[in-house]
Formats: sequence, C-alpha cells, structure tokens
Amino acid sequence: MGLTDTQWRYYDHEVLRLPKADRDTYTSQVDRLIEKLTQKIHTDTTFKVDRVRKAGSFAKHTILRKMGGIAPDVDVAFFLKDRNAATEDYASLSDTIHAFLVDAYPTKSVEDFTIGRRTATVQFIRSGLTVDVVPMIAIAEKNGYGWQYFDDGERVETYPRGQIDFVNTRKKTHDSYRALVRITKQWRNYCEVPGLKSYAIELLMAYLFDQDSTPRGLEERFRRFLLYIVQSGLQDVVSFPENGRPIGHFSDPVVIIDPVNSSNNVASRITEAEREAIVVAAEQAYDLAQEASVEEDRSLWKTIFGPRFQVEAP
Repeated sequence: MGLTDTQWRYYDHEVLRLPKADRDTYTSQVDRLIEKLTQKIHTDTTFKVDRVRKAGSFAKHTILRKMGGIAPDVDVAFFLKDRNAATEDYASLSDTIHAFLVDAYPTKSVEDFTIGRRTATVQFIRSGLTVDVVPMIAIAEKNGYGWQYFDDGERVETYPRGQIDFVNTRKKTHDSYRALVRITKQWRNYCEVPGLKSYAIELLMAYLFDQDSTPRGLEERFRRFLLYIVQSGLQDVVSFPENGRPIGHFSDPVVIIDPVNSSNNVASRITEAEREAIVVAAEQAYDLAQEASVEEDRSLWKTIFGPRFQVEAP
C-alpha cells in the first residue's frame, strides 16, 4: 500500500527541512559576512563589488538540516566588477577572497577558512554553518550573469538568479517538487551516492516533472526518480524548455544542461565510474522501496534514508 503523502510530508517537514529558527540564524550570519566582506573588498581600490547573491540549496529552499554529521552550507556569489575576465583565474580570485575573509574575521582561527575547487569557505563552529564564498566576474552586458572560475582552469558563464527562478517555477507548478528534492538528497547523503550533486538532483527531478505532470504521490515520484536512473543509466541528454538553442555538444558520461546556459553541462565532473555507481545505488534503493511499499515495512525505508526516518509523531 505504501505511505501516504501526509506521512511523507511529516518526514520532510519534521526531519529533513531546515527549521525556520535555524534559517533565521543562518541568514543573520550570512548577512553579517556579506556586510563585512563587502566593506573589506571596497578598501581595495582594485576590486569593487557589483552585487552579492545568496545561491545554492539555501536560496532555493532545498537545503537539509544538519544530520548525520553533514552540516548545512550556504553559497554566496560575490560579483566583482571592472575586472578583466580573460586575465583573472581561480587562484588569484580565491586567494584574494581568502585574504579578505581572514581580515574581516580577525578572531577566527585560520583553520576556519579553506579554499576549495570553486570557493573560499568559512566555517562557523557554534551554529555548524559553512558559507561558500564564490568569487565571480560580473558580465557587464548581461545583467545578473557572471564568470565562475574553477581550480582546473575552467571558466563558466552562469546566472545564479536564473537558477533560483528555475526551481521556484517548478515549485509553483508542482507543490511536491522541493519536498521530493530534499527526500532524494537525503537518500544520496545516507547511502553515500558518489558524484550526484544537489543541483543535478534538482534538475533531474524537474526534468521528470516536465516529462510527466500527471498527479502522483510523493512515494511514487521518488520511486520513478530511481527507476529513471536505472532505466536510462543517466545516459540521456537532459535539457529544459528554458534552454536556448543550439545546445552544446558534450562527451561527458552524464549530460545535464544548465537551464541558464546551454553550453554548460552541470554534470561534467561525474566520472564513468561514478555514473555506474549512481545507477547501482538507485537500483538497490528502488528494489528496497518497492519491497518497503508492498510489505509496509518501515525498517526498509530506514535502510534508504537512515535511522531518523519517521513519518508520524511518536
């Protein structure tokens, strides 16, 4: 028979979704960071901030609360203007932002600041929040767009506001969309599915809603997500009505086109080994979900989502 939507929404709201009090705390911390970092950047006459945009799962309301040692994180895009995009690179931008962060937070340990593949990261020990500061060069002729740099030398044009609008559009059309994204992300986290990033999950779920808008329950939608991965092997080229034409040509194992940039494959870093592992993980979860539904065995759901799986008040 399976679980009802009411039960799934309980799990999403009470276990997965970030509580309002935590969101308010994180928002205050991020706003203070933005203010401090902007002030520090403006003391350097060679850098000017064009705009700042909260991005990622936090801005899209698909973020999970802290669970299983995985802390929530917020992406903040700093658009820098009056810079030559062709001469900038990841190292120069990240090193500069890192120096500004250390200067802006003189009482924090240097170990609280790290540089990753595309960001400089700040960790707030008390709240558990991490903030990924993404330096970007604003594109003057395209309002809201910017160049994002990576440590392998790649430069990608992106539009954070457009990515948020994409998710909001699906939420308005399908009220279960964000809940299903959070549920799927928890499966990914608990089962340690390699290579499957949050944005890829958001896009794949949106793609399946676009392909089939028939009213369906959350449990059936989740199983269909897993079944799609198994049947397609993640070897379809996934694109959206928002994509302009022509779409780029890619030779990557998995191709999911960014709805704000048809030349950007957001899944380009999924390796062939990771693609195969994702398919195997989805098949295992699908079989367990089918059995859990038929047998009405909630212990099986816990093998998919973890020991905190709960669908009603104790």
